[in-house]
Amino acid sequence: MHRQRLNGDHRHSTHYGSSHPPDWGWWLLLGSAALLLFTLRLGDVPLRDWDEGTVAQVAREIWQAGPGSLTWLHPTLWGEPYLNKPPLIHWLIALSYQGAGVSEWSARLPGALLTALSVPLLYCLGRELWGRQTPAIFAAIVYLTFLPVVRHGRLAMLDGAILCFFILMVWFLLWSRRDLRACLGVGLSLGLILLTKGALGILLAAIALGFLAWDTPRLLTSLWFWLGLGVGCLPAGLWFAAQWHHYGQTFVDTSLLNQSLDRVWTTVGNNSGPPWYYLLEILKYAWPWLLFLPAGLVLVWEQRALGWAKLLLVWSGGYLLAISLMSTKLPWYVMPLYPALALIIGVKLADLWQHPNPWQSQPYTPIAYPHAWTAGLALLALGGWGITGYYGCLVTPPQWELLPTTIAVGLTMTMALWLLKHRDAQFSLVLAWGMYVAIGLLIVSGHWLWELGEDYPVRPVAAIVAQQVPPGTPVYTSNPIRRPSLEFYAGHPIIPQADEELQRRWQQTPPPYFLLDAATPKRLDLPELQSLAQAEGWSLVTRSIPPGS
Repeated sequence: MHRQRLNGDHRHSTHYGSSHPPDWGWWLLLGSAALLLFTLRLGDVPLRDWDEGTVAQVAREIWQAGPGSLTWLHPTLWGEPYLNKPPLIHWLIALSYQGAGVSEWSARLPGALLTALSVPLLYCLGRELWGRQTPAIFAAIVYLTFLPVVRHGRLAMLDGAILCFFILMVWFLLWSRRDLRACLGVGLSLGLILLTKGALGILLAAIALGFLAWDTPRLLTSLWFWLGLGVGCLPAGLWFAAQWHHYGQTFVDTSLLNQSLDRVWTTVGNNSGPPWYYLLEILKYAWPWLLFLPAGLVLVWEQRALGWAKLLLVWSGGYLLAISLMSTKLPWYVMPLYPALALIIGVKLADLWQHPNPWQSQPYTPIAYPHAWTAGLALLALGGWGITGYYGCLVTPPQWELLPTTIAVGLTMTMALWLLKHRDAQFSLVLAWGMYVAIGLLIVSGHWLWELGEDYPVRPVAAIVAQQVPPGTPVYTSNPIRRPSLEFYAGHPIIPQADEELQRRWQQTPPPYFLLDAATPKRLDLPELQSLAQAEGWSLVTRSIPPGS
């Protein structure tokens, strides 16, 4: 019974679901390449706002809690209940702190390792999906060299872990078609997603079930499938039950509604956008592989009767539709779409690489590649060389540290263009290797986290707060935006306040600590002001206490 096959129509399963021994050579090669890229100089740049600073601080409070504390079960943020997200990644970061101390490197390491693991996992998924190495290899390489995957996977955030767990879940889902024992793996993977990002697991589970309903509906009637799903999700269910028991309706309102489901129909903060917001995100950052996505989608649609094509259509179309209809728009919400795009592009590149064409019965005859590919690579080559000239000659002072990256991009696109015009399929290998090198050089330059330039550097400002403010004392600031990374480095909550509230707190005893920009002391009437330190245009001040008071 455990090995019962529940495949769909066998006429539609030609390239799907055959059993293969592990390809350890490719698995280790892809894993090693990913490990290098995701851990290279991981701690060289500061944590960014928002999620990195918050996640790192919640993990630190778990790590700092005493042995008898239940902070690991009921996490806190500055001593208050943290009900935003489940704590799986915070637990892993706390363990990283335990072994390596508190730093940017240890905060980012668990997410980076999980994202690196997702690369060989995607290769395994491709092998299960097609039963052939070539499309699986191309898909894993494309996925590894998607810039958004590398950037977000290196951060102390939850999205790299979600990529790993979802790819693992889909792999087990495909595996369960030929071995029902894999259903337990589906449940365990879904449980990991639920313990990482809560309600997102509902959407990803719906995509998986939608694929099964289309391709293998008989699996949905299997008791073993639902039993495996239930047993695998049991740890996550126990954690959610513990939160409900501890916090009651507050947990339901805050975690499940305000921080999760409400984002579907309401906007959190100013994070809104049109329905095509995520298409623009992909258009901005998915080059050069985006050139081959339309042809890949055509191939998938032509083969929509096969199980692999059904999966990619449901995964890419269903997920993109769901996040596009949500009111809250955040760039990292698009991350679970990238593995599907890599699979779509990878199978097209394999189609070009293998001769004769595996999808057609007639012999292969060389044909010219689409003109759009040639034009696209030409524009990317011109862009690479143009940016090289800009950073090397037009910017004062020149941005020398970025030139190796831009030169690598220019050379890669130029060489790939030359091969493409000569109808040489090796252009795809040149693109893969060149993008890997270019992304590595970008990481070495320190500019891979460009959001840090959007506001003042936090480390110098945090240093004066950490040196001057007594432990456990909050700091109030005239900056209207709360910066979790600043709070993490300072070791104090730094709370934005309006002018009226600052003036009211100034009169309180004991004296408050304010972090003010240069204009605020002149604008407000703050008697007995004592300046303690300054950094990056910000002053740490307090109220001096007159003698005898």
